Amino acid sequence: MTARISRPAKTAMQSGTAKSTRWLLEFDPADARSIEPLMGWTSSSDTLGQVKLWFDTKDEAIAYATRNGLAYRIEEPQEAKRRMAAYSDNFKHNRIGTWTH
Repeated sequence: MTARISRPAKTAMQSGTAKSTRWLLEFDPADARSIEPLMGWTSSSDTLGQVKLWFDTKDEAIAYATRNGLAYRIEEPQEAKRRMAAYSDNFKHNRIGTWTH
């Protein structure tokens, strides 16, 4: 039973970083999912797959895992590379790139 501590990336529908600062602790699946023969639904006997614990800092998540004797691994987030540019840069006379319109 290994836990994964990560900071999820923001969704494609977000333009800001409001909900992408919290850390998430979730458990790796212990059993594979199976298909129920009667209805065809996907099921699993692993109830820890439904548990998601949110923490404000990475240290709080690590402290929770060690306090409860959980083996864990940390996945560090990859920071987005932001390129700041002004709209007026598209119309400069010395721009590097071909004029397209």
